[in-house]
Amino acid sequence: MRSFTSFLLLAGIASAHYRFSKLVINGETEATEWKSIRMTKNYQDDHGVTDVNGADIRCFQMKAGTGTATVAAGEELGFVADQGVTHPGPVQFYMAKVPEGKEINTWEATGNVWFKAASIDGTNPTGKTSGFTWPTYNKKVASFIVPTNVPSGKYLVRVESIALHQAQSAGGAQFYLACAQVNITGGGNGTPGPLVAFPGAYKSGGPGLIFSWQTTSYKPPGPDVWQG
Repeated sequence: MRSFTSFLLLAGIASAHYRFSKLVINGETEATEWKSIRMTKNYQDDHGVTDVNGADIRCFQMKAGTGTATVAAGEELGFVADQGVTHPGPVQFYMAKVPEGKEINTWEATGNVWFKAASIDGTNPTGKTSGFTWPTYNKKVASFIVPTNVPSGKYLVRVESIALHQAQSAGGAQFYLACAQVNITGGGNGTPGPLVAFPGAYKSGGPGLIFSWQTTSYKPPGPDVWQG
């Protein structure tokens, strides 16, 4: 029988959900939610996505976007978690360039258009079970450096926090995600890749989506980070 303390811990983990609804640009946090981020379906209750085969794994959006932020290549871009990143697991960032002639507010980013721009992984320096630490755990902001060689233009920037606390079996990983609309300036002439699709990049129960407290090594799901 589980102890009362264990029950409280599990209840606390289950209720500690969050959403990404503001950006941090040049150290300044957006004043209002959903200014540059497409409003997500968890705007009221902060629940996550568990089905990697559904369209919600892409941007989890409730409606089209309304605004676009401007960020220079090589600068830091942050996403604010309203309750903090209260689940253990990696945080990853993908980008998809809006094609010429397409409207950023309504472009759906289907097909193989996403590349991984950054990944914040866990560390397990002891190599022992239950030895993982996660750099973003309980942090209010998850951020990355926009690749310096990414071409200038308009992009969707997708953040995903993969909660692994219930990922002992297929379908247990929870995704807390959102897509920001960003205009990248001062970019380079790189060719980002490999390109993947959402849905399509991940498989339920596949690599990076199964985790137990006996795990001693771990690699997040998806392609390698583009070294641009």
